[in-house]
Formats: sequence, structure tokens, C-alpha cells
Amino acid sequence: MRFVIHLLLMIAVALGVGFGLSYYALTDGRLFGAAQVGPWTAWPDVGSAAPNPYTRGHLTRVAGLQLGQSEGLQFTASTDSSGQPLTLACTYSVNGQTPLATFWTLVALDPDGANLARPGGDAAMRSTSLARPNDGSIAIHVGTRLMPRNWLELSGTGPFKLVLTLYDTTAFSGFSTAREAMPAIVRGDCA
Repeated sequence: MRFVIHLLLMIAVALGVGFGLSYYALTDGRLFGAAQVGPWTAWPDVGSAAPNPYTRGHLTRVAGLQLGQSEGLQFTASTDSSGQPLTLACTYSVNGQTPLATFWTLVALDPDGANLARPGGDAAMRSTSLARPNDGSIAIHVGTRLMPRNWLELSGTGPFKLVLTLYDTTAFSGFSTAREAMPAIVRGDCA
């Protein structure tokens, strides 16, 4: 009887660990195909002819239209640079350098993937519409309250994520310094 109980317990533990690691690989995936750069996460194999199994699982889970590998790369952040979850109750600034890209966009999405831009406002912040200092860095304010200069104006409440899409980029190609070039996400005031 003890043997059967131990066997059932081992099977339950094995199933729990297996399902837990599978869920982690498909949602977070930093150890299984996703690249983490500060608060930003990207899946570099997305759009390749033969992505690894974890990337295929991630693509199946999100069921979104993906860019081809030569077209661009998408980075997602659901936390700020200090690890706190992004929430519409706070303001944020996205500061620093971006990897080399011909063009990029920054959007804010709710957990279901809906764009949180203010109705009637710009749906995304674009690299071509920024006021930048001479060093080429970016300084973008993100939030529901009025902020000066480059502002991605949002509406709504609750958690959100930022999506930075780089088009025609060398990030993760071996010819860039993407690990040093991702912008920081700094929390400001909270309501």
C-alpha cells in the first residue's frame, strides 16, 4: 500500500513539474528561447523558417500575426526596470537608446491585446515623430495624465504592457549591441 501511495505521489509531482515548466516556457520563456534585456522580452526565432519548439509553442499560444525574421523584432515589457508591474494608475518614462532599426513603434496594450491609446489620439508612438536630443536617445512619457514633450497618451485602468517593434533591425543578428541599447522604463507618479 505504501508503495502505491509513493508511486502516485511521484507521478503527481512529475506531472506538476512538467506542466509547470511547460507553462513557464510558453508564457515567460527566458530559459527556453526568449531573450530578456532589462524589462524587455523578445523571441528572436519568431519568423524564422524553423523556430525552436518553445518559440512554436509561444506562437501557438499568442496566435498573433508575426513579423518575418528579416522584417523586424518585437520586444514586450509588462514590468518597469525595477520589476514592478506596469499599471495605468502610474506614469512612466521610457528613456535611453534603442537598437539600430530603420523604423520602430511603441504601443501600450491591455492584457487582452487591445490598444490603450486615447480614443482620437495616436495609436502608437513612432520613431519618425519624436523630438530627440543630439545624442539620438529617446525620452517618451507614457500614461493617462498630461505630460510634456513626447507623450504616449493612454486611457483606461489596470495593468498594461508596452510593445516596442523594431523594423529592419540588426538586433540579435550578431552585428549589434542590443543588450546595451534597450531603453529603461522608469515609474513616475502614481494616482
